[in-house]
Amino acid sequence: MSIAVFASGSGSNFEALVERSQSQGWPEPISLLVCDQPGAPVLERAKRLGIPTAVYHPSDYKNKAAYEEEVLACLRERGIRLILLAGYMRIVGPVLLQAYRWRILNIHPSLLPAFQGKNAVEEALNYGVRWTGVTVHWVDEGIDTGPIVDQKPVLVEPEDTVDTLQKKIQFVEHNLYPAVVRKLLTGRIAPPEAAGGDLHRE
Repeated sequence: MSIAVFASGSGSNFEALVERSQSQGWPEPISLLVCDQPGAPVLERAKRLGIPTAVYHPSDYKNKAAYEEEVLACLRERGIRLILLAGYMRIVGPVLLQAYRWRILNIHPSLLPAFQGKNAVEEALNYGVRWTGVTVHWVDEGIDTGPIVDQKPVLVEPEDTVDTLQKKIQFVEHNLYPAVVRKLLTGRIAPPEAAGGDLHRE
């Protein structure tokens, strides 16, 4: 039984998760990268790290459900029990949500519920907040609305640009996300009560 990471872009969080999982000997390894963008840089990271990939082009499917059904079949075939979203730029639909209820985590570059959605870093900077941050949360039917697992603040300094703030946020992400997953795998945190049981329950 193992973990799949879903990513669409450069894959810096994916790499941080894999490296930490290997150096710490997580009880359930990361054994699959699911990518919805053929040619994304994350695929090169996966190749270098020795992680198998499953690459899909969602537009090849008649609808979102058909796409997710094929992804789900792959996950089940490989014994995946936990999904980590790491820059996966697609809203998870009912097929995967129902099959992996409270077994999908996401990392978001803000202190949720502030600045939900894909432009969180730019929005925080434009709004003029003094603090933003990083949130790890469970995925539900909404956009960045699921139960929060952990958060870390990041100071927004007057000279920050989108790029500099993004780099500070990524530094925190690369440490917070692996730490949360390790706590989950070792029983120090648990899925929401609504899950009806332990992550490791068959």
